[in-house]
Amino acid sequence: MSVGTSRAPGARDTLRPPAPRCGPDALATLADSGLHPDDLPDGLVVADETGHVICFNAAAVRITAVPAAEALGHPLERALPLEDLEGRRWWQLTDPYGGLAIRFAQPERNLLLPGGREVLVSARYVRTAPTGPVRRVVVSIRDTEARRRTERSHAELIATVAHELRSPLTSVKGFTATLLAKWERFTDDQKKLMLETVDADANRVTRLIAELLDISRIDSGRLEVRRQPVDIGAAVGRHIQAHVASGQPADRFLVRVEQPLPDLWADPDKIDQVLSNLLENAVRHGEGTVTIDVMPSASPRERECAGTSVTVSDEGPGIPEESMNRVFTRFWRGSKRGGTGLGLYIVKGIVEAHGGTITVGRGPGGGAQFRFMLPVGAPAYLT
Repeated sequence: MSVGTSRAPGARDTLRPPAPRCGPDALATLADSGLHPDDLPDGLVVADETGHVICFNAAAVRITAVPAAEALGHPLERALPLEDLEGRRWWQLTDPYGGLAIRFAQPERNLLLPGGREVLVSARYVRTAPTGPVRRVVVSIRDTEARRRTERSHAELIATVAHELRSPLTSVKGFTATLLAKWERFTDDQKKLMLETVDADANRVTRLIAELLDISRIDSGRLEVRRQPVDIGAAVGRHIQAHVASGQPADRFLVRVEQPLPDLWADPDKIDQVLSNLLENAVRHGEGTVTIDVMPSASPRERECAGTSVTVSDEGPGIPEESMNRVFTRFWRGSKRGGTGLGLYIVKGIVEAHGGTITVGRGPGGGAQFRFMLPVGAPAYLT
């Protein structure tokens, strides 16, 4: 079956007289509102009743790489040659001027520009009457780069999760199957060792699932913060004791708490999560003494205390300057010593959910230095 062409009745391929980037009558509503087409974030292309382009805004120029002067006055199908993903010419398929008289729009879909660049395109047909001739064709063009980045991020997350789950689940399955099949052949010490390994791997899976839930809540803005009075100095002390109990020398840690500290209302579990991640990174990836400074934080505009700051620094090689702007992104890893690369992304989300800030830099000893600040004061429902 043949398809109709998109050329309007009587339209010719000859170039019409040059017009301004958007003619005064192209979109009267924009003019009435004081909004210029070049202010729009998406590409905007408008064709008149004869199928010639009368508007080609700055975003359309950027997305299509077609100068406005080469589009204005040309037939729409020449100024904006689009194809669907199967290589068919979109304007011939949709035939806005000669197609169904009751059609008023084309839904958004993925189309290809010359050269294969993918864009999101939707169209609106402006008619003088419900079934009258098309007076304007208004086309919206959106770049798909941001969506592709999101899709790549989701794909990386799935791949990371699959990789991180495979190892502990394989271990759990192997040890439990072996114990069930040959329980009597093992000594008590061997059984204990295998069960401890299963327990550790199960904890690893639990932590990964908790990270995924945190990421989901952070991305959707649903991370709940249940504020309670928090003794941040005592919380730091508990984490230091846990590292010492696991084999780290006590003299590797230097804790300095400046008193008096303001009252801090925060979610204790999430603050523990932040401290645990920062201290574990300093111990695992850093070297030398790990220094933790806890002190009141003054507002940059006021002399009174605005919050509590916690600084964790080490004396290791530090973070390269070119990597510092990527530290708090997903999947960033400071070394090749394992991990999902999600921890610091979650830390930033937790701190910001409290209304605080977190920064990274180079410490006095040359290593990495992380500093987060939490605002103080009781929550609004208690004031």
